[in-house]
Amino acid sequence: MKKHLIVVSHPDDEVLGAGGTIYKLYKLGIEVYVCILCGEVEVRQFRPHDSELDSDLENANKILGVKKVIKGEFPNIKMNVVPHLEIVKFIENIIEKYKIEVVITHHPSDLNNDHYQTSIACQAAVRLYQRRENVYPLKEFLYMEVPSATEWGLNKSLNQFNPNVFIEIEEEGLSKKIESLSNYRGVMRDYPHPRSVEALRGLAAYRGSQSGQNYSEAFESVFRRGF
Repeated sequence: MKKHLIVVSHPDDEVLGAGGTIYKLYKLGIEVYVCILCGEVEVRQFRPHDSELDSDLENANKILGVKKVIKGEFPNIKMNVVPHLEIVKFIENIIEKYKIEVVITHHPSDLNNDHYQTSIACQAAVRLYQRRENVYPLKEFLYMEVPSATEWGLNKSLNQFNPNVFIEIEEEGLSKKIESLSNYRGVMRDYPHPRSVEALRGLAAYRGSQSGQNYSEAFESVFRRGF
């Protein structure tokens, strides 16, 4: 079974973008690792105390069946001042250590600049198997959509998120996604905010209807090798 790695900037991004898919992979017996680069998310509005944030992060990912969470200490909303190579090497070390074959991360046109920095670092890191011997070869590299960031990719000089992979998560996966996200204090909002229960359900229904499935999550496959 392919080992998956979800690389995100902030706690909750992993659930917003791929929560239902993570749970589905877990149910199939596939190991999923989550890397959160800005693990402390210092400037988040309504941020809980450190111990509460750690508890929220642990509980949210436990609900989805995540094998392991790796937290980085890169600065929140300041990743553009961190040397690119430092971020790349951090991700590469995880890929190598856990023999990752599938990487999922942010789309590079996301409004949030941390998401952009994370995405371009992943783009470099996924080539590790071409640069170093005895590294598990990457099978697939995907972008995900994060509500309240991806749809606000207003820079039209960049290619916008264009989904071509749809993972059916059904009612169970969507419910686990919402339950997981609800464990992050101060993250959920009232409708019509994109991080509301109604909006998350609506997006999953829309992505499902696009692909002839029940509730689904959408991804953009950037690179795929083999069958």
